[in-house]
Amino acid sequence: MTKLSVNINKIATIRNARGGNIPNVAKAAVDCEKFGAQGITVHPRPDERHIRYSDVYEISKLITVEFNIEGYPSEKFLRLVKDVKPAQVTLVPDPPDALTSNAGWDVKNNLDFLKKVIKELHDAGIRTSIFVETDLENIRWAKETNTDRIELYTEPYARLYEINKEQAIEPFIKAAELANLIGLGVNAGHDLNLQNLRYFYLNIPHLLEVSIGHALISDALYYGLKKTIELYLEQLKPL
Repeated sequence: MTKLSVNINKIATIRNARGGNIPNVAKAAVDCEKFGAQGITVHPRPDERHIRYSDVYEISKLITVEFNIEGYPSEKFLRLVKDVKPAQVTLVPDPPDALTSNAGWDVKNNLDFLKKVIKELHDAGIRTSIFVETDLENIRWAKETNTDRIELYTEPYARLYEINKEQAIEPFIKAAELANLIGLGVNAGHDLNLQNLRYFYLNIPHLLEVSIGHALISDALYYGLKKTIELYLEQLKPL
């Protein structure tokens, strides 16, 4: 079974644009769970331009599904996740001013750093995932960090899907096959949507989780949050 984790950053972006607490981010997290999401993802950034650290603490007390916290492993971020103890921390190589995650780790050149951080998270009882692209040698290096999972950065797939879906999916199949062979769990995320998710799901072996935010929250403007989550869950049903 592939789990759907809903990234609620965009809901926080809307709230922050106006101030106040509308829409209520914590209520949105609870509602996503109620509507069938099997996980909630947040990505707090140092400037708190969408999800705030206070949101993370509040949400952690309200949901019972898996909580996935993404972020660059700064000292402040690591303090947060060790306080909250989510089911999973996904490590991303974003600089503080990044608009969105747009590249995976160069694992070989960050190996010692990632090993140290992952040990720290494992010692706190937290499952880890690291954000990577489909380069096979890089995935082999990911195994050396002792991470539990990788998250495949799927924007290249989404971008090529409309032109040649077979070509778009091929490197992701190879990456997932290698990861499974060497004992890494496989998650995926970035620009997956109602048009390309089904094909991705049906072709990627042993896909454990997809994290979807921008497209899902955008679709919810038209379909409503409950219906949208149902539509995304439909894409993840076996044949």
